[in-house]
Amino acid sequence: MTSVRPILLVEDNPDDEQLTLRALRRGHLANSVIVARNGEEALQQVFGPAPLPCVVLLDLKLPKIDGLEVLRQIRGRDRTRLLPVVVLTSSSEDRDIIESYSLGANSYVRKPVRIDEFTEAVRQLGLYWALISELPPTLP
Repeated sequence: MTSVRPILLVEDNPDDEQLTLRALRRGHLANSVIVARNGEEALQQVFGPAPLPCVVLLDLKLPKIDGLEVLRQIRGRDRTRLLPVVVLTSSSEDRDIIESYSLGANSYVRKPVRIDEFTEAVRQLGLYWALISELPPTLP
């Protein structure tokens, strides 16, 4: 039996972090959630010795290394190039959307302003990426 891979949440806003964690718990997922609060921590998690997460929920506006650079580095290595990455951000800038998809984001989700909509969107994201979507067989 294979172990359940964690979800990597990359979020520097403590309020959004707590809302996201609460929403994922509401989905009753078996996956643990690892939180990285800046781009540097995110890359350490992804490129460290631990198993890859099942999905990365990636904010764009991050300290130290921004989300687009995190995505660029994830896609730049063989081990992580197929790792599902969902950009979960408050930005609705066309350039951020275009750049995210150009760099290989699997999805781009703008954080809803209303708390109930935010919670439901994240719950559905967690269910889809952790339970429904199938990971590529080449991921270690």
